[in-house]
Amino acid sequence: MFGCPQPGIEKFVWPVFVISGHGVDEPLSAMPGQSRMSADILIKKLDPLVTDGLGGVLLFGVPDRSSKDAQGSGAFHPEEVIPRTVTALKRAFPELIVFTDVCLCAYTDHGHCGLLAADGQVDNDATLALLQKTAVTHAHAGADVVAPSAMMDGQVQAVRAALDAAGRQQTLLMSYSTKFASCFYDPFREAEQSAPSHGDRHGYQASYHDLRSALRESLLDEAEGADILMVKPALFYLDIIQRLRQKTDLPLAAYNVSGEYAMLIAAAERGSGDLGRMVRESITAIQRAGADMIISYWANQYREIIG
Repeated sequence: MFGCPQPGIEKFVWPVFVISGHGVDEPLSAMPGQSRMSADILIKKLDPLVTDGLGGVLLFGVPDRSSKDAQGSGAFHPEEVIPRTVTALKRAFPELIVFTDVCLCAYTDHGHCGLLAADGQVDNDATLALLQKTAVTHAHAGADVVAPSAMMDGQVQAVRAALDAAGRQQTLLMSYSTKFASCFYDPFREAEQSAPSHGDRHGYQASYHDLRSALRESLLDEAEGADILMVKPALFYLDIIQRLRQKTDLPLAAYNVSGEYAMLIAAAERGSGDLGRMVRESITAIQRAGADMIISYWANQYREIIG
């Protein structure tokens, strides 16, 4: 076949929202086809996908609201939802590649990605130590890949050093190396209950106006020890994916984010296009731009919509 073939399911990583409990499956109104799930439900839903060859799963924790605090201490507690889910998944599917998001925003009572200083701004250096603890906790639970997403300066180098010191040299590090301050994250923030209570995250996420700075951030993360680079979002940033592909030999991931997912569903519901055809075209565009792996909510619907 000439041109760019349809990406296989092995190129897909399914981002999922995990919650404590048993038998919990809470559909997300903002993201039809997705839900907050307890580990046992997630295992049932993963079973056919793993059989088909799914490339991996990326875990986001949804803690109880009562457990949130100013330090986001639940992020690195070994009995919280992410470490327990990682262990359950590796027991059920030893060969499945399990990625974990390493951030504090879902666990802080203020919704920011790090500790706040007295002036209300995020304290970059103090946050690094907590990201290190979180990554090591996930690695000890069995995570194959940790993905720091807090966008703190130096987070890749700090997390890599902590993993190595903990004897987890084989744990890979996927960097959210070019993560833009985008308006396409809102359905995700509703799903993970992680919207900031004040201000925004523009101070520590990349400006979508600045191509050179975005590329520079990714190359700095490569120099700090990242094993995989990521561009997020994907569909409105195909030029970034393509440019970065030309500058690195590392595996390159593209995160097809919640707003991009919801946008196509809304268009189809209004009769503005066939959902399957729109999904296949958009996913192929991401691959064509140079992505080696696609983190996408379409992954759990691959057989019905893409394959």
